[in-house]
Amino acid sequence: MNINIENITFDDNGLIPAVVQDEQTGNVLMLAYMNKEALQKTIETQETWFYSRSRQELWHKGATSGNRQTVKRLTLDCDQDALLVEVVPMGPACHTGEETCFYQTAFEEQESKREIIHELVEEIKHRKANPVEGSYTSYLFREGIDKVLKKVGEESSEVIIGAKNEDKEELTSELADLVYHSLVLMEIADVSVDDVKKVLLKRRSKGK
Repeated sequence: MNINIENITFDDNGLIPAVVQDEQTGNVLMLAYMNKEALQKTIETQETWFYSRSRQELWHKGATSGNRQTVKRLTLDCDQDALLVEVVPMGPACHTGEETCFYQTAFEEQESKREIIHELVEEIKHRKANPVEGSYTSYLFREGIDKVLKKVGEESSEVIIGAKNEDKEELTSELADLVYHSLVLMEIADVSVDDVKKVLLKRRSKGK
């Protein structure tokens, strides 16, 4: 974390706003404030520390609740007077128990698609741990890896057919089926979306 604290612009109260974001999903978890000491502690411990304007004291996120946040990246904005803190959360960010403090939607033109893969992964994990009668996902886990591999093969073939037919709607639908069955396979094989992202990142870095 190569941030020169001396170059940061704190406000008249010695504070800087810090937007905390889930490093994996991109969800904005909370907005808090840091003073110089809180920022130093955040950098040193690689966990989030903030300054409470109401209590006028430092606080270590998750010190009492256990919902700590492991810091993966700190970024300054162009004016160096605001921070983006990317973290891996150990639990809900909000004191209400919600995953994010920003859970009250004021306006939404359409449902966000950004989180769908991560939400689907969590649903697949839940079905594995808590089988439900009539659930297709539960059925796949019950049948085992050979059944899932067969479905991945079938969906791969159907993706090829959809592409050869030059039918965008058919191809899109088959790709969605392939992604779903691949995620089930990944859960069985203990491969995470993050594992795949790391490989892609490494390959992109090599290709520079």
